[in-house]
Amino acid sequence: MPNDYFRFKQFIVHQDKCAMKVCTDACLFGAWVAAHYSSLTTHHSLDIGTGTGLLSLMLAQKNPDVVIDAVEIDEPAASQAKENFERSPWQERLTVYNLSIQEFADATKTKYSLIIANPPFYESDLKSDDQKRNLALHSAALNLEALIDIADILLKDDGNFLVLLPHHRTENFIQLSQSKFFIRKRVFVKQTSQHSYFRTILWLSKQPGMTDESGITIMNNAGKYTDEFIALLKDYYLYL
Repeated sequence: MPNDYFRFKQFIVHQDKCAMKVCTDACLFGAWVAAHYSSLTTHHSLDIGTGTGLLSLMLAQKNPDVVIDAVEIDEPAASQAKENFERSPWQERLTVYNLSIQEFADATKTKYSLIIANPPFYESDLKSDDQKRNLALHSAALNLEALIDIADILLKDDGNFLVLLPHHRTENFIQLSQSKFFIRKRVFVKQTSQHSYFRTILWLSKQPGMTDESGITIMNNAGKYTDEFIALLKDYYLYL
């Protein structure tokens, strides 16, 4: 059974109210995004479906000037994210909104330099009896096409949209987004060198440019974290 909290070097993520707990691929995504934005000047970011607030906290730790709006439809999860933000060193730069992203998009006048999302994973897969987990995992409240449309509306013309996807949804997402976004980076993630890719990080932009492809392996054959994973997570994980 997962712990009620996950302790990082500079913050704690309490997760007892959230259906989706802290997981390795989400931590990797947060660290990867934060590392690529650590040198930016002040900018306004949006975290769609924040859950515990993990991604926002990781981005805030690495980027001292970033201001983040985090949107979460589930009330207990939004309440938990708010508590996690308030207990962090960066509470003045983190705000959570308990709304659907559609409602938030209708209400806000803000355009964002960066939008991040770890969207519902299993659009057509069998649902469980746990309604909160269904809401977190499935796209009944937000399908991928709607996510792309909202990102297009809320992103600045020179902004960037980064998303974590199951690897098997990658090409579908790219096809859905190609009328609005250019793919700037694709990062394929696997658990070990013996495994197939299971997640993809996509970096999308409204501006054309070269597409870069790379891969990240989390564990080596000895069951230890790889050097590339350690380089990304060493500022977050307690024992790296």
